[in-house]
Amino acid sequence: MKYQWILGTLFIAGSGFSSHLAAHDVAIEFRAAGSLKAAMTEIISAYQGKTHAVVTADFAPSGLLRKRIESGEKVDLFASANMKHPTTLSQASLSGDVVMFARNKLCALAQPEVELSSDNLLNQMLDNKIRLGTSTPKADPAGDYAFKVFERAEQVSVGAQKRLEAKALQLTGGPDSAKPPKGRNPYAWVMENKRADIFLTYCTNAVLAQKEVKPLNIVQLPDHLSVGANYGLTVIREAQPHAAELALFILSPQGQEILASYGFDTPTLP
Repeated sequence: MKYQWILGTLFIAGSGFSSHLAAHDVAIEFRAAGSLKAAMTEIISAYQGKTHAVVTADFAPSGLLRKRIESGEKVDLFASANMKHPTTLSQASLSGDVVMFARNKLCALAQPEVELSSDNLLNQMLDNKIRLGTSTPKADPAGDYAFKVFERAEQVSVGAQKRLEAKALQLTGGPDSAKPPKGRNPYAWVMENKRADIFLTYCTNAVLAQKEVKPLNIVQLPDHLSVGANYGLTVIREAQPHAAELALFILSPQGQEILASYGFDTPTLP
């Protein structure tokens, strides 16, 4: 991906941009998907170390963040866990164009007592005794991706989609979802409190959850059920110029390497 093209694409939302990373005092209002929190916190720290910039970051489900932006919240830069939400803003002339900056995919996070493998995953999810957790569709892209897994399951077992959608416990990412204690990974907290036996979430989230609750198991989805997630980045209309600098840093080799270290696939690295 060429930086010249990225500059033009991302900074369609503003003007007067200089690609030189310079110190500035006005805080960049950055909003990003919850699944990006660990990686973006490190990226922001690295960016601030280079520029002495001030970045105010808030992490939440992408759909909820989009609604906040549509409602007029002052935001400069938005990083979503899908392409749909930033594209919706762009099509409404609320932001510039959208650049895909990372990829993720879903994994199954399982309680240690659940005998789970890629081969038996679908049968276990369909088992009436198994409590299946997901994030909340529409509010949190991870929930939308989980329901796409259910669509794929229909091709394997007739009736599976309806059964899985009916039994799925939408435990995280919604406006009314129970909130974990401050500093806790929400998926680790849900599983630690035995609210689900199997939880479909991003593989990156699953790794972070397992670091907090070590007995949890992570199982890769089989190819016929696997769903990938493309993450989109957009500069909000009338953003301050330095927002594009942070966007470029996310897309730079250093930013992409940090994302890769947290398990994301990164499009701008070789």
